[in-house]
Amino acid sequence: MKKDIILAGVGGQGILSIATVIGHAAIKENLYIKQAEVHGMSQRGGDVQSNLRISSEPIASDLIARGCADLIISLEPMEALRYLPFLAEEGWIVTNTTPFVNIPNYPDSEKLIAELKALPHVIMLDVDAIAKDAGSPRSSNIALLGACSSLLDIESEKLEAGIREIFARKGDAVVESNLAAFRAGRAAANR
Repeated sequence: MKKDIILAGVGGQGILSIATVIGHAAIKENLYIKQAEVHGMSQRGGDVQSNLRISSEPIASDLIARGCADLIISLEPMEALRYLPFLAEEGWIVTNTTPFVNIPNYPDSEKLIAELKALPHVIMLDVDAIAKDAGSPRSSNIALLGACSSLLDIESEKLEAGIREIFARKGDAVVESNLAAFRAGRAAANR
């Protein structure tokens, strides 16, 4: 098993929380994991991305080469397209459709969505609405994790265990709201 994942978004959206949950689940599956992060101007709403490599065999590098990512998970549609050169030919993109307009010359949202729809392997969801409908509006990132969970080759129970571990210090209510968002995202992607 080998999975090279690029997580993309804007500072404050929770990209690194997704990486942490996947990492905990991968360890529970006895898999090897390497991660590299680029924060940019993350505290000011800038680009955040993480290379996450998971394998049943030892991993030499923590960086993903162009054309080799199996999966791009993005909380922002423009950020999904930014990392398109890294996507493998048979790779998948799972992205939020709601733009995070953080620059004055942000591209036309309809053109971004049209460009994403033209790709062969893409799941696009309004994870902000999914999380809100699940009663957890601050858990869009975990709803997105749920939406891509079937592509990770990691049991969903182990991902849920990772959510419990990561958010346990914030209390049971936060854990349960994140689990609800995860399950809602998973259900929305599997309709």
